[in-house]
Amino acid sequence: MREIDRMTTEHKGTPSLELMENAAAATARAVAEHSWGGVAGKPILVLCGRGNNGGDGAATARLLALAGAKVDVVLLGRIEDTRGDARTNFESVQSLAAGASVKFFECRSDDEWKALRNNELGNSELSKPYAVVVDALFGTGLTRPLEGVHREAVRYLRRLREGDGEGNPNTAAVISIDIPSGLNSDSAQPIGEAVQADVTVTMTAPKPANVLPPAAGYNGKLIVADIGSPVGIIQEAKSKLFVTDAGDARRWLIQTRYTPDSYKNTHGHVLVIAGSRGFTGAAALCANAAMRSGAGLVTVATPVSAQPLVAAQVMPEVMTAALAETDRGAVSDNAVDYVLKLAERADVIAIGPGLSSEDDRTRNFVRTVVERRETPVVIDADGLNCVAPWPDGLRGSRDCPVILTPHPGEMLRLMGVDEKSALDDRVVAAREFAVAHEVIVVLKGTRSLIAAPDGRVFVNPTGNAGLGTAGAGDTLTGIIAGFLAQAYATLRSDADALETIIATLYISGLAGDLAAQEIGMRTMVASDIREHLSAAICTLDSEGEMPT
Repeated sequence: MREIDRMTTEHKGTPSLELMENAAAATARAVAEHSWGGVAGKPILVLCGRGNNGGDGAATARLLALAGAKVDVVLLGRIEDTRGDARTNFESVQSLAAGASVKFFECRSDDEWKALRNNELGNSELSKPYAVVVDALFGTGLTRPLEGVHREAVRYLRRLREGDGEGNPNTAAVISIDIPSGLNSDSAQPIGEAVQADVTVTMTAPKPANVLPPAAGYNGKLIVADIGSPVGIIQEAKSKLFVTDAGDARRWLIQTRYTPDSYKNTHGHVLVIAGSRGFTGAAALCANAAMRSGAGLVTVATPVSAQPLVAAQVMPEVMTAALAETDRGAVSDNAVDYVLKLAERADVIAIGPGLSSEDDRTRNFVRTVVERRETPVVIDADGLNCVAPWPDGLRGSRDCPVILTPHPGEMLRLMGVDEKSALDDRVVAAREFAVAHEVIVVLKGTRSLIAAPDGRVFVNPTGNAGLGTAGAGDTLTGIIAGFLAQAYATLRSDADALETIIATLYISGLAGDLAAQEIGMRTMVASDIREHLSAAICTLDSEGEMPT
């Protein structure tokens, strides 16, 4: 971001002070939106550090004061300690303090902070019921835990949010500029105490800590503000980390719209290989989700003893096939040739839900099918366990991609490690695995990640805690397979597995969000996700879903 700001200033000729002013204007707009009835006459507190983030805060304070707000500005330091654009804005806001609309305080030490909090009359300068508090203490440059007066300021904000201790919460909204102070903007892991914001206004593009949990949990609602950096300069930064949005999903839906002459064969055929004796529900959930996602045909192949139960649980539109099994009721490697014959009619294979991984013959079956198949394959659950740790020689390709959908435990097994710390940086772990094995990795969890073989990683912003329910992973596998089948049947050689999976995760997460809005997160079950797919798709592309 520093490089983008520099290039904007040097190549576009935009003064850096103008970028700071634009950042302040975006923050002031967010403050106004969270001040019921506007900011005029409202008490607002702006806490500033000495750097450019504090300069953004000072400029914001000036704009709010000019709009009629009663603004208290606290600089944790002295004006003479600031420099450049930040100093210009601090001096500007200090000059406004001669009037009645702004109070300006300089506070460099713990003792000065205590004096500010408890003045000679025994009252706190900062005890009034503020409408909004702006956090402009630290921006993107912090790499170590807060200490001293800065930590006390963050603790003050926490107490402000918690209320008076007598059950009366403070109604002030906390708005952070760029990143909640106390976070390292480049890390998903909190490094110490940090501001818990209601809203974060970040400039130009999100930073990792804005979107990656657990740090993202401190951000509240995220607003990405355009402050004047050209799109071309941002693209030249060649980021390898992205957040997906509704436009990505909508674009895919438009590309794969049903046409007046389309029918089941042009919507794709999914072969689901799943289930075992005692684990038939996973197979049914996966197959039903594939069917509901819009695939034209779905066949679920399952061990012979499980077939009657699976057939009773799937939608009537889903076909079933019986596979040779082991004495434990899991699929046997004797079924390989038959499955590959079935796969000749399919556009994509989904393998793994409820399959069992205890028997060597089942493990051999999965490995052989993955090696010999000639279609894209989605591997989940026990399918992943059957090939863990991942064999070095097993790779995907552009025409026959391999898509892995592990939760964190399965990811560790694929990596061949036991230490949970191997996933402390989920982005790096998913990226390195995807690149090394030329596969697409969907690392599930809060803000699921999609890692591509070229090193790009995409963060999915949709979904909620209600999706952490039994069978949700089986359902997601079915939806991924269903969407891939539609893409490959409709677009053929132009089909892009990565774009399809990005759309899938966004849409399935949105379906979960719509389900939560209707029934709440607590009682949500996996089939609710499937049943809200239609609403999610229509929300994104209502025109494409209506007959012409």
